[in-house]
Amino acid sequence: MPKTITDRPRTAVGLDGPQVSLGELLRQWLPRQRWFAGKDRPVTDLTVLSLTELFPGCLHLLVHASHAPVPAPGFTPPPGDCYQLLLGLREHLNPRLERAYIGRAERGPFAGLAVYDALHDPRSANLLLERLRQPGAVGPLRFEVDPAAHLPGGLPPRLLDAEQSNSSIVYGDAYILKVFRRIQPGVNPDLEVTAALAAQGCTRVPAPVAWFRTSAPQPATLGVLQPFLPDATDGWTLALHALAAGDDFTAEARALGRAMAEVHLALAEAFPPAGPSENGRTAEAMCARLDAAAHAVPGLLPFVPGLRAAFGALATCDSGPPAQRIHGDLHLGQVLQAGRDWFVIDFEGEPSRPLAERQIPQSPVRDVAGMLRSFDYAARQRRPWRPEWARRCREAFCAGYAARAGWDPRKKHALLRAHETDRAVYEVLYEARHRPDWLPVPMAAIKRLAVWGG
Repeated sequence: MPKTITDRPRTAVGLDGPQVSLGELLRQWLPRQRWFAGKDRPVTDLTVLSLTELFPGCLHLLVHASHAPVPAPGFTPPPGDCYQLLLGLREHLNPRLERAYIGRAERGPFAGLAVYDALHDPRSANLLLERLRQPGAVGPLRFEVDPAAHLPGGLPPRLLDAEQSNSSIVYGDAYILKVFRRIQPGVNPDLEVTAALAAQGCTRVPAPVAWFRTSAPQPATLGVLQPFLPDATDGWTLALHALAAGDDFTAEARALGRAMAEVHLALAEAFPPAGPSENGRTAEAMCARLDAAAHAVPGLLPFVPGLRAAFGALATCDSGPPAQRIHGDLHLGQVLQAGRDWFVIDFEGEPSRPLAERQIPQSPVRDVAGMLRSFDYAARQRRPWRPEWARRCREAFCAGYAARAGWDPRKKHALLRAHETDRAVYEVLYEARHRPDWLPVPMAAIKRLAVWGG
């Protein structure tokens, strides 16, 4: 092993400097990771913002990836992003860690050592849990636990393989630790919102048990541990199974709508509503996002006039339900069914948007629109497409929501159409950047929303 590495934060240390010398390895490895957000923008530089020896053989890093600017009308991409890395160091790499292998350092204090993603290493995962069980600080890192929680040790870890924008470790089918990869200053909503809902007694959302954060270079949330529901199945998987079997899914969709309304009501109690939604400003922001997306995905250009009409109708319609804290990125993959109950997870919102923007109160119709789009996505996973299945699920979800919320999303047509259109525009941009084979799914919705009007 190398000599002891200081656990004091380093400010703007180059990765190719004498202290670290991992730059070339990470320049090649980072852009290939599913959670790396800058795939469409060349990485021009990598800088260490904080480096801590979490325990022997494991480094905790916050790294800033600088990007070459890609101008777009109405949108200025951030000059770079901060990422959280846990890097393991070994002289000889165990064969079971080959998939986590990053490379061998050629110089500096780590010269000759194999560098790998430590979250794949059961030893590192176990030590991370121990840090959470015993609150305290390690350099700028602080580990905290709910005083009322009894968190046992020795739980076998496994890293989930699911495609996502973060990394999650399950411990003994009892807890799940979400390690945030893209870090923004402030309290992550997945900690802030779940803690607030737990205080409200909302049982639809797993409460945070432990978490860790950093104070350097700025205060930020790094990870959250919550109860794991081992017998739960996510809504996306359930919907696809129903489609494959030719089964109806309306009862599940109706119950899901009711559950989501309960979460919205609890959110309104935990975070006082901000008053009527400002539809004019919302419409302007939607138009700006549309212009940026059309610049990046030329296939959108023929539909821009029709999509703008949807946003124009929003600016003149009634304000609808009060703006409040919402989920922000709701779809079938963000809900779990255990027994007959639905649970809602992942309150980060859209990670590509600034944290401050994700904390702004918004119309709950935005969450409803996200779920309606998700039913459409599910229905298009098998051929022939099942539009009637999607329509029935959408109707059932709205009916269940209306029965609990006291207002019906279907009666807010202009509001719902605008938010669904905005979601479809976001999907087009996302799929074009990350999953081009899926692009026809949101493009079909774009054609419908631009021509037929919803």
